[in-house]
Amino acid sequence: MDINHLIAQYGYAALIVGSLAEGETVTLLGGVAAHQGLLKFPLVVLAVALGGMIGDQLLFLLGHYYGDRLLRRFHRHQKKIATARRLIQRRPWLFVIGARFMYGFRIIGPVLIGASHLAPRVFIPLNILGALVWALIFTTLGYLGGELIAPWLHHLDQHLKHLVWLIAAVAAVWLARLWLKRRAARREQQERD
Repeated sequence: MDINHLIAQYGYAALIVGSLAEGETVTLLGGVAAHQGLLKFPLVVLAVALGGMIGDQLLFLLGHYYGDRLLRRFHRHQKKIATARRLIQRRPWLFVIGARFMYGFRIIGPVLIGASHLAPRVFIPLNILGALVWALIFTTLGYLGGELIAPWLHHLDQHLKHLVWLIAAVAAVWLARLWLKRRAARREQQERD
């Protein structure tokens, strides 16, 4: 199994899926792959931006339709939520673009924005702009860091087969143990009945 071939073949799709939620690590690794020549830098930026846009759009819609119910569960944070909602209405560009760069806020941010009933015609262009800026910054950081990471990746490729076999063996033992436990539990249940 050649990891370089896998990255070249499935890299862009993996970047889209990986950047649907948080995605900073995936984006940085996409930049490293672009530095190694396995992927094209502009396509990495577009793939990561697309995944980020789709993820935030889905979370925005979740917040738009179900956000009030979700946010009511955070009783202790209602004052902060109300303050954030006012900020979203006054400066949507700041919140929509800025939420993407706040650690731990990438998931709840779009939900809160949707629950604040920001118009989709306002959210969508800001989401696109924010995703492109975010993707460009983190891909560039990964690309620049590729020089430091490249020797490590070469060694990883050499040891990947061993890692896959080790994971497969651990999974097989775990599944066998689980199967034996369930089998024993079924026998015990049958004996009781």
